Amino acid sequence: MAHRFLLLLLLALAPLCLDAAPASARSGKLAAGMVAAANPRAAEAGMAILRQGGSAMDAAVAIQAMLGLVEPQSSGIGGGAFLLYWDAAAQKLHAYDGRETAPAADSPDQFLHADGTPMDFYEAVVGGLAVGVPGVPRLLELAHRNHGKLPWAGLFQPAIALAREGFQVSPRLAMEIAEDPYLNRFDTPKTYFYRPDGSPKQAGDRLVNEPYAETLEALAGGGADAFYKGRIAEDIVKTVRAAPGDPGRMTAADLAGYQARERDPLCSGYRSYKVCGMPPPTSGGIAVLQMLGILENFQLGKEAPNSLDAVHLMAEAGRLAFADRNAYVADSDFVPVPVARLLDKTYLRKRAALVERSHSLGVAEPGQIKQKAAVTRQYEPPSTTHFVVVDAAGNVVSMTSSVENAFGSRLMVDGFILNNQLTDFSFVPQVDEVAVANRVEPGKRPRSSMSPTIVFDDEGRFFAATGSPGGSAIIGYVLQDLIALIDWHLTAQQAVALPHVVNRNGVTDLEAGTALSGDVQALTARGHEVRLRPLVSGLHTIRRVEGVYDGGADPRREGVVLAE
Repeated sequence: MAHRFLLLLLLALAPLCLDAAPASARSGKLAAGMVAAANPRAAEAGMAILRQGGSAMDAAVAIQAMLGLVEPQSSGIGGGAFLLYWDAAAQKLHAYDGRETAPAADSPDQFLHADGTPMDFYEAVVGGLAVGVPGVPRLLELAHRNHGKLPWAGLFQPAIALAREGFQVSPRLAMEIAEDPYLNRFDTPKTYFYRPDGSPKQAGDRLVNEPYAETLEALAGGGADAFYKGRIAEDIVKTVRAAPGDPGRMTAADLAGYQARERDPLCSGYRSYKVCGMPPPTSGGIAVLQMLGILENFQLGKEAPNSLDAVHLMAEAGRLAFADRNAYVADSDFVPVPVARLLDKTYLRKRAALVERSHSLGVAEPGQIKQKAAVTRQYEPPSTTHFVVVDAAGNVVSMTSSVENAFGSRLMVDGFILNNQLTDFSFVPQVDEVAVANRVEPGKRPRSSMSPTIVFDDEGRFFAATGSPGGSAIIGYVLQDLIALIDWHLTAQQAVALPHVVNRNGVTDLEAGTALSGDVQALTARGHEVRLRPLVSGLHTIRRVEGVYDGGADPRREGVVLAE
């Protein structure tokens, strides 16, 4: 753990620099566009598409294909995603759900032992049982069909070429390989990520991924059907069902029947801005908007960035939002989610009235929206990726994508990692004879915390797009970024670099090694239980101010902003 923390600090202080890529960029008028992504290779792949006249959605396909190669621990075509798309010409915001689904044979008790006790988290993660039907290929195809300009097949060529040519392992990827105790459990990832002597590959080692190139060629030529039907689908099913010790229940029919969905985005006012996010099955959109609705009752603009009072108020808003999230939010196709009530301004004013500046409210109770609700918490490890694209026409993509835990299920097939997203369901299906909203059900999408966000000013113009990896801490990271941009008028780069405070209705986590360490005593005096720990966000943000685009890449990871 000490090794990991030290390397995280080094990454924060010295972000990876390839091809002289800047950590942030600014342009009066974008000739091609702007990309903020978690890896320089991925950002460049997106920019190459924009230079060809592609739309933001075209670039997003190329970025995700590349991230699945160079950042496989975080996202890829074996995982799921949520995507917001701002169509500048039509002045319309679209929301796309590519979240994984539970196979038809799955059941509410599948993460319980025979005696009824829940599995340990990693007991459930590693292997086939936690693999959900991947959603990324269908999501990309659906969104590209609606918003793409360039031919689908050409968007995969940068990643195909690099997969065959090979690329150097980055410091962060090397750290994740070295720190993971499960990745070498299965032959395919062991062969790929480890040296012949069994030691983990190091930063600078070369990775060549011919199977991934072949998979992308199949996608390029046959569309998403090439993934969900035929050879690749057969390989996925065989790998999942034959996983040693923890086989899954996925079938060819589960893959063939998967559908990405276009949903109605969630939007609410904050100050003079309109903030928009994703609806369920992610809890991110609701929780971020709830926290903003609570904090709107306080004059945060008069507080210095991350002052003691600001930190206290953000933590208290987090307690209240997570209390509601843990009780009420799940896949709305299966469970009635009281979205309108949760975002009602009168309700949020009542929740805000529970907040006192002088003392923490402690563990918050969910609001009385339903007569009975089963409250559960589920561990969400801090993996995932986020990227933002703006094209020359002003179209915007804000996309969060994930395989859930680092390296997902640790199963690898045809060059890509398979997710473990089903562990985002509650392991316990009922509490006190009340069904848990986020229990496992066949075909259901597990609750997420992914929070891609797009903000508009008081004239309806695009103002900012942001999002982050980080498990359930994503919600706090995005909330803080929005406050920094709107209330504190920081640049995108200043906003993503702020030290983090996160409260998920329990401990108040402060980012270790930052100025927030000095707040521990004062917050403790206000009744907070405080913990100093690494909070490794991966925020990527683009904002527009008076016609100038301003990008920020989180210094805690390897991301960059590119623009022309």
